[in-house]
Amino acid sequence: MTDHVFSQLEDQPVDGLLALMLAYRADPRPHKIDLGLGVYRDAQGVTPVMRAVKAAERILLETQDSKVYLGVDGDSAFVAGLAPIVFGTERAADERLVGMQTPGGTGALRLAADLVARANPGATLWLGDPTWANHRPIFRAAGVAMRAHPLFDPLTQHVDLDGFLAALDGGRPGDAVLLHGSCHNPTGIDFSPAQWARIADVVARRRLLPIVDLAYQGLGRGLDEDAAGMRLLFDRAEALIIAYSCDKNFGLYRERTGALWVRCPDVASRARVQSAMRSPARTSWSMPPDHGAAVVRLILASPALTADWRAELATMRLRILGLREALAAAHPMLAPLAQQTGIFGMLPIPAAAVRAIRADHAIYVADDGRANIAGLQHDMIAPVVAALTPYLQGAGAAIAR
Repeated sequence: MTDHVFSQLEDQPVDGLLALMLAYRADPRPHKIDLGLGVYRDAQGVTPVMRAVKAAERILLETQDSKVYLGVDGDSAFVAGLAPIVFGTERAADERLVGMQTPGGTGALRLAADLVARANPGATLWLGDPTWANHRPIFRAAGVAMRAHPLFDPLTQHVDLDGFLAALDGGRPGDAVLLHGSCHNPTGIDFSPAQWARIADVVARRRLLPIVDLAYQGLGRGLDEDAAGMRLLFDRAEALIIAYSCDKNFGLYRERTGALWVRCPDVASRARVQSAMRSPARTSWSMPPDHGAAVVRLILASPALTADWRAELATMRLRILGLREALAAAHPMLAPLAQQTGIFGMLPIPAAAVRAIRADHAIYVADDGRANIAGLQHDMIAPVVAALTPYLQGAGAAIAR
């Protein structure tokens, strides 16, 4: 091979979900089912543009008179308008709170990682396993050390919160802990109010920095319900970081619309934290994209559009819950899905079964068993459960032993 400037580059591991998407697209079987791609689909199998989004886009088309840069903080009116939805009216007015627009929730998480690395280079990030596949690479790229501890067993559907909290109790002051605000990706688990209170107790006692990934607000139990755990941490923790995505609850997937907020320890530290947020944002994306943030800003500035968005979001949430209930009723091993929330769940089958249902039945789920529940239609449930049943029975027998 000719030696050149890129000769020292090494092949990188293939992203499993991207490979799954490509395999699905290449599969010629007409009955194939895609439960891998993490997007909401309606009863017709379409990921729709929400009504309020369409209306806001029409307003933008007629009234927007410039495409000038937004500045490193992005659309400040978007951040201010979204804050009461996220925090509630009283907390949104807290003078210790500082926020900025980011390119999606992923951009918010990367900015959070950079902030942790700058604020406390020796900090460890504690996270429950499993977690979203991109969490570790994002924080690793920022140079943050990590320690993962088991939180959920997909075969038994057991949540080991006791074990996770015992591990956290060994954290040092200034260490960070990554928490899913609601609709856990990939497991679908949601902590109860009592469980959130236990988490807050450990966080406060050990003086840990919680980073809450809130990517599905409104798609679990409701807008306020899905933010309740984060709001408890807002009140109890010394400081708090919130990485937020509008991709799912506004259907703005390709617009990459998100925000990062920090609830600072005190008002005096607010300007310093804001400066520390702006610096890596400037070198990473310079200034965030406008369109999605402008759409959300217009929706939330209009009572009529806000009401329509809330109504459509509730319809989406109820559809997902209905699919979960139908799956749970179809097989005893799937019953825990009805107690979980959000787009995702982990099927209680081993990796070999995941490969088998893909090869034999053209049913595509992630290699770890993560399935997009919101990608189903009701007429798919019977064939999916039929394909799963031999493996569900095997998993049940293994657990019984």
